[in-house]
Amino acid sequence: MTDINKVIDDMPAEVYDRLVSAVELGKWEDGTPLTQEQRDSTLQVVMLYQARRLEQQDHFTIAAGGELNQLSKAQLKKQFKGETIAQFNQEEL
Repeated sequence: MTDINKVIDDMPAEVYDRLVSAVELGKWEDGTPLTQEQRDSTLQVVMLYQARRLEQQDHFTIAAGGELNQLSKAQLKKQFKGETIAQFNQEEL
């Protein structure tokens, strides 16, 4: 039986990125849809990788130790202060 901790420890960042993309899009790179079982398993691997290998502080990411990062409204406002998401002029509306 494969030890999931060894798999996570040995997983290249490129593989992690592909797994994240598959979970977000619901399909593999070749366009084949993920089954619900594949999506669930892949999401678990992504979350375990985040908890063990990444130092994340972003809202709704998995922090070291497996804790979910949940930023307060004030923290989110501070994080995005002064950042323009989209801007339109009157003719574009």
